[in-house]
Amino acid sequence: MLTLADPGYPPRLREIPFPPPLIFVKGEIKPEDSLALAMVGTRGASYYGLKASRSLARELARRGMTVVSGLARGIDTAAHQGALEEGGRTLAVLGCGLDVVYPSENRKLYLRIPEQGALVTEYPLGAPPEAHNFPRRNRLISGLSLGVLVVEAGAKSGANITAHCALEQGREVLAVPGPITAPTSLGPHRLIQQGAKLVQNVEDILAELPGEAPPVETAPGAVPKAPARTRPVLFRVDDPLLPLLGAEPLQLEELVQASHLTAPEVMSRLTVLELQGLVRELPGKCFVLED
Repeated sequence: MLTLADPGYPPRLREIPFPPPLIFVKGEIKPEDSLALAMVGTRGASYYGLKASRSLARELARRGMTVVSGLARGIDTAAHQGALEEGGRTLAVLGCGLDVVYPSENRKLYLRIPEQGALVTEYPLGAPPEAHNFPRRNRLISGLSLGVLVVEAGAKSGANITAHCALEQGREVLAVPGPITAPTSLGPHRLIQQGAKLVQNVEDILAELPGEAPPVETAPGAVPKAPARTRPVLFRVDDPLLPLLGAEPLQLEELVQASHLTAPEVMSRLTVLELQGLVRELPGKCFVLED
């Protein structure tokens, strides 16, 4: 438990209007966490949104920046995962007590984050994840950060509340554009129209933030990235399905038509490619290349 008078209380959070008099922390907030970016977005994220969040979080971690988010489904989950995968630091701000795992499917993340960052909340032990807690929680996500990056959000998404908090706190607001036909593009596109920085890569983020992020090798307290496991070679990587696959999901029927192979043969090849880590299956029998 940290109070406003505690030297370990995050200095950036102390600057915001009406900072919480008490915060509860599981893990450790370090001085280098002052170099942080919040990443937020919809719980019902698309594959595009999840991939963009994970990739940008990895790049930020590689530059020594801490990724802040809310441990929610969708974009928040992808942001935390990306930072952890790169051996970087991440802070998760909860809308409940520290002893409450919400959502329950993020239990593994809940247990892992304190090893490379911290869980943070202003709610006491046992506090349930009530709906009215989360808009209030969002001001802490932006308050711990230099800026807020919105990736996929509807017109009335909680991510827009976080962006509004960032503006009130004098933080930068950034947004990742999406397909014009997607409802989850409404939030980021509206923010861009209102002056938010359009983000296509990590350089766009770093150019907008005050200061300069050090490379991950020199970032104090950076956790070394775990070596990649060697996968056994089970199949030739010049499989005829690979040129047909990319970042956009393709349905099984589309692959059958494009490859001129039978459905059982396509499924057999996809299974082997998945075992090699080259292909990922998405809901609805859709497939993409693994990044």
